[in-house]
Amino acid sequence: MGAYLVRRLATLPLMLLGISAVSFALLNLAPGDPAEIVLRQRNPGQMPSPAAVSAMRVELGLDTPLPAQYVRWISRALTGDMGRSYVTERPVAAQLARRTVPTLLLTAAALGLALLVAVPVGILSARRRGGVVDVIARLAALVGAAAPSYALAFGLIILFAVKLSWLPALGYGSAAQAVLPAIALSLAPMAQLMRLIRASMLEVLGQDYIRTARAKGLSEQTVVIWHALRNALLPAIGATGVNLGYLLSGAVIVETIFTWPGLGQLMVGAALTRDYPVVQGFVTYIAVVVLLANLAADIALRIADPRLRYEREEV
Repeated sequence: MGAYLVRRLATLPLMLLGISAVSFALLNLAPGDPAEIVLRQRNPGQMPSPAAVSAMRVELGLDTPLPAQYVRWISRALTGDMGRSYVTERPVAAQLARRTVPTLLLTAAALGLALLVAVPVGILSARRRGGVVDVIARLAALVGAAAPSYALAFGLIILFAVKLSWLPALGYGSAAQAVLPAIALSLAPMAQLMRLIRASMLEVLGQDYIRTARAKGLSEQTVVIWHALRNALLPAIGATGVNLGYLLSGAVIVETIFTWPGLGQLMVGAALTRDYPVVQGFVTYIAVVVLLANLAADIALRIADPRLRYEREEV
């Protein structure tokens, strides 16, 4: 485990370097001149002159070649300085830190809701294979996985906020305001986890040791909970890290629709205004979180399943 962890940690800087370089290049291929956009925002209704645009490009550091800009940015980022926003002129790191808590709350609520529903429904669907519960669960999972998050979000707003008036549609600050965005964000990973747990449970229930446990006269509840569930949940542990990446990317749309003041809403605003430092900082920040989450999920999976540790040692 120690050697494996060292190897994984050694690859993280290289992966982050590649992600940051690609995102930096793609950002600068986007149409529009950030210097001109900044001047128009500072002076609404006025067309900036070419001289003013050139001066602003120098001020923003956009007058140097792209490789030099990236080297300057990465050298500062290594010290925790991700630059300043073109629009607000505030440090990017401070803006990301301020928006992190709302996004983490929403992501944790969505992931918790997904697991709370997916685990029991997946187990029940496997035990009642081919029955009414199984058919309904599989159909719901198909719809949840296929429907885009923005369509789910608008549907939830229309039903629960407009028609029924049960929950607030927008805002941040209360538990009630988190219900609809958490549901909208959780449906896709919920569907994926439910199908994964169902398939894993079906495979485990067909193993010899499960038949042996039943032959000993153990109750079905004991067989499922104490013998089958642990192994059936192993794939879900590995998928949790992947789902965290999906939740963070999906939060960009969901937070914008529900006016949730998190990282996603910050990212959308920065992209619309060509605020390159904020977008670049967001991409790098999310990459770090996702890579660490996947590493943690992988380590947890190896701790839960000794076979993976033995295979690594044999290799």
